[in-house]
Amino acid sequence: MKKTIIYWFRNDLRLHDNEGLYRAYEDADIVLPVFVFDPKSVAPLPDIDVPKAGPHRVRFLLESLHDLRESLRKRGSDLLIRIGDPVEEIAKLAQEQQATAVYAGQEATTEEIDLEQQLDKRLKSDGVDLRLFWMLSLYHIDDLPFDVSELPDAYRDFRKGCEKEAHVRQALPEPTISPLPTDVTVGKLPTFASLGMTKPSIDKRAAIQFTGGETEALARLNDYFWTRDQLRNYKYTRNQLLGEDYSSKFSAWLANGCLSPRHVYWEVKRYEQERKKNVSTYWLVFELIWRDYFRFQAAKQGALLFQAKGPRKVSTEGWVKDKDLFAKWAAGQTGIPFVDAAMRELNATGYLSNRARQNVASLLITRDGKPDLSVWWPWGAAYMESRLIDYDPASNWGNWNLVAKVGADPRNDRYFNIYTQATKYDAKGEYVRLWCPELAAVPADKLQLLSLNNPDELAEWGVTLGRNYPEPLVDPQKWTRRKAKTAKQ
Repeated sequence: MKKTIIYWFRNDLRLHDNEGLYRAYEDADIVLPVFVFDPKSVAPLPDIDVPKAGPHRVRFLLESLHDLRESLRKRGSDLLIRIGDPVEEIAKLAQEQQATAVYAGQEATTEEIDLEQQLDKRLKSDGVDLRLFWMLSLYHIDDLPFDVSELPDAYRDFRKGCEKEAHVRQALPEPTISPLPTDVTVGKLPTFASLGMTKPSIDKRAAIQFTGGETEALARLNDYFWTRDQLRNYKYTRNQLLGEDYSSKFSAWLANGCLSPRHVYWEVKRYEQERKKNVSTYWLVFELIWRDYFRFQAAKQGALLFQAKGPRKVSTEGWVKDKDLFAKWAAGQTGIPFVDAAMRELNATGYLSNRARQNVASLLITRDGKPDLSVWWPWGAAYMESRLIDYDPASNWGNWNLVAKVGADPRNDRYFNIYTQATKYDAKGEYVRLWCPELAAVPADKLQLLSLNNPDELAEWGVTLGRNYPEPLVDPQKWTRRKAKTAKQ
């Protein structure tokens, strides 16, 4: 009898550098590639009434699955699609096809680990093995210079330890893919209608028109590195807010596993040899190591990463569960132009730059005597989970941990002076005007502290606070006072 292995695709929707898939084709006569779409992944989140995965995330996922299916079909196979509880669907498929094992990528966050454990238990009762492969980070977990339980709390110490003592494994080639049996039901991809969702429209203002899938991921890497030669400028442009090339924009494909971080690393090394090695090539790898830091911290901290008290178990006193304030923040109606522009970009496109993310988070949750909103920070993290096409649980919740000052690293103060940030990164007001068109006539030097202008000036620019643009939820003068105080010190 031919040996059959099921390969369960999760957040690794690619053929290149996919060790689990590679080993499955090495070890089996027949490989059944499958993705299980769990309806719970689009169920409403508690308290904030948005789906766990919103329309932009779902669109990118469906595009990625379609691309993966087409790639497998070109190689004589196919992607099986099942809809339901992953444990039940995979166990059922294993029984139907008399599979001896299920291979899959290993995750680091609690929901995903719980699912692995449930599946392992279920498969064992049927005599089927579950084999997991660690492959979603730059450094392999077995190659770290410290055990995960002893992982440094500070990113700096983690990075220095990895740079000094760890190595990045070579990326694996595509596997040699064998045909799929003809008697297997392939299944159809879910549609927006079947999920009870409306397909999101494409907003022409988006910094980049993301399309899901490995094909687009590799094309973007080639275009950004080699065709447009933007890697050489990455460090100096990565905090900009407008345009396709101010940063690599790899995050969505990395988050869905359409692009391997190891492949990116080795392309950087090739670029350094063939084009130029400089601070920008180092800095892109630096950001990949940040991504690893959050993933390994998730493995170390477990459920604490997702709790309001965080890994340092700080007091949650002072946070407010104010749904009205939260709704205004989420809708881009805070009266702080830089934040409103960012939230509107997020809602319209599913994407937001790292710089903008940290500013909107800072406004929502900063407390410690500072008169910002102090809204229950897990709501903000959950909202990003719903909206971001590049949502990665470890990176998203890890970054919110840092801004909320509950993360493992106590030295990271992520308080942002939003006025300083806005004047530095949107000096001409182009970003705000793009996403807040009602402010189009406001001069750049009057824009970021809009509410401090007198009513006659505002009327001249077509703005009436409280009517066509909201009154600010916080007093923006605090940022000018803070800036002046800092300058004196």
